[in-house]
Amino acid sequence: METILILTTGGTIDKIYFDAKSTYEIGPPSIAYLLSRLNLSIGYRTESLMRKDSLELTEDDRTIILEAVIKADEERIIITHGTDTMAETARVLSSVTGKTIVLTGAHEPALFTTSDALFNIGGSMAAVQTLPHGVYIVMNGAVFDSGNVRKNLQRNRFERIK
Repeated sequence: METILILTTGGTIDKIYFDAKSTYEIGPPSIAYLLSRLNLSIGYRTESLMRKDSLELTEDDRTIILEAVIKADEERIIITHGTDTMAETARVLSSVTGKTIVLTGAHEPALFTTSDALFNIGGSMAAVQTLPHGVYIVMNGAVFDSGNVRKNLQRNRFERIK
């Protein structure tokens, strides 16, 4: 059975509330917890690269993500990422060949009952197994090609660039 690599970078999907600070901050990756509760029939492993809001990601951070993807033995990779600059990171990864890479995240923290995180992760797990090599974003119930997507801030969802 082929193993899927899941790289985590932070973003809203991993935010937790700190009572003492009355604020949300990036916590430990939530994907391992979410997937452990499901009866999956696929193999996966997780690796945390960083714990940052995507607005704080630098070109050096994107280079770390790119290098992790390139050196990975796995051919199928999911990256959890903040939504604000997900499309930018996807474009950086577009130079990678021979791998299927899917970026996903959430508009609300994964631990919220109203979060879209589990839905987006499930879509990503299916997409990474069935799509041809390339870089994709899976959000809002859709699969987007990395070169033809943006986040619409007013509607708080991803859309194809016309």
